[in-house]
Amino acid sequence: MHQLSEVTIRSIAVSEMDNNVYLLTSRSSGAQVLIDAADDAPAILALLADAQEDTDAEARVALIITTHAHWDHVRALAEVKEATHARTAAGADDVADIAVPTDVALQHHDVGSFEGFELEAIHLRGHTPGSVALLYRDPHGPAHLFTGDSLFPGGVGNTQGDPDRFASLIEDVGTRIFDYLPDDTLVHPGHGAGTTLGAERGSLTEWKQRGW
Repeated sequence: MHQLSEVTIRSIAVSEMDNNVYLLTSRSSGAQVLIDAADDAPAILALLADAQEDTDAEARVALIITTHAHWDHVRALAEVKEATHARTAAGADDVADIAVPTDVALQHHDVGSFEGFELEAIHLRGHTPGSVALLYRDPHGPAHLFTGDSLFPGGVGNTQGDPDRFASLIEDVGTRIFDYLPDDTLVHPGHGAGTTLGAERGSLTEWKQRGW
């Protein structure tokens, strides 16, 4: 858990694929954004209940954002949406592949304003056509970047051996993340442990050369 000056970030891992589910809660207003309702709706709803401790206001989910359309990131989306009555968002180019209707189709650099914080969508093409990362700029500390399956410790996401998809993803990760954000940016991926951009930056050339 990250207890920041304006938001608290909680996470849980769900499913046999160790999917990360992230929840940002405004400490002042109680507004929440859930990132990737991947699986295990009861566990996600328990995460939401626990986050009431992070605010003196009434905690409520304003938006559920899906980082990309792959099945393992949306298995609890319908149930969590029904339970919370929250709006949904995803990258515009992935909307057609998500069974649950998407209320907000995200474009590159779209900024969502919630009561107490903002999130910026960064479109990263390659793992899926509409994959997005979500950027929270902490005014009193390093930024937090939720990368879905586009960036992990040790490399970019799976592009199924397709050189065109890999070229697209490595280019976007380089220009839209590493050229855009500083080394102290905390990376929160869709599976497994996190990292920082500084820990990964020196490997970009190696990733390009190996092709995955």
